[in-house]
Amino acid sequence: MIEEFITFQKFNDQDSASELGDFFKEKKLEYVLEDNSLSFDPTFANNGFGKEFCIKLKKSDFEKGNAFLIEKAESESIEIDKDYYLLSFTDKELFELIAASDEWSQFDVTLAKRLLKERGKEITPDEIEKIKSKRIEELSKPEEGQTTYIIIGYITAVLGGFLGIFIGWHLATFKKTLPNGDRIYAYSENDRKQGNRILIISVVFFVIWLLFRFLK
Repeated sequence: MIEEFITFQKFNDQDSASELGDFFKEKKLEYVLEDNSLSFDPTFANNGFGKEFCIKLKKSDFEKGNAFLIEKAESESIEIDKDYYLLSFTDKELFELIAASDEWSQFDVTLAKRLLKERGKEITPDEIEKIKSKRIEELSKPEEGQTTYIIIGYITAVLGGFLGIFIGWHLATFKKTLPNGDRIYAYSENDRKQGNRILIISVVFFVIWLLFRFLK
């Protein structure tokens, strides 16, 4: 069975994504660069809205990819500008940054660890593993507050539009990728069941409305 490539990092510009891809290529790490950008910019501003470029790795290579980035960040963080924004972070803010390391660049995470060490607040490898485990546990919880989304789904389902089909499909099937590469359903079991119902109702009413207009 061929192992699936999963999103490792997302970027708003192709150059940044290509730079990471070239880095992994140097390290002989297999990757895929995927362009998920919108083909049409509804803002007409040409400001990067809707641009998304993903670097994908095999799940088995996530740990290796992170290790390469840590190694790279440690060599880059030797010299930093005196006005670099992390230098003004409090100890608490640096701890919070490390706890949510998946939302920050590896450079910033590595620098945060170094700054805490210089302040006498060094985080041990065991503590980092505990932080990672807690973060995975938090991110594994289903997304809450889908009630409004579900109500809109049922309304649009009866109207027979594509929006109901999309909402139902999204609620039933959407998965998120955890920092360790695991893919899990984003919504609770109950919300996924609601999504399946919305999807079925949407398709049924869509067919009914099509037949009605065709026979009219």
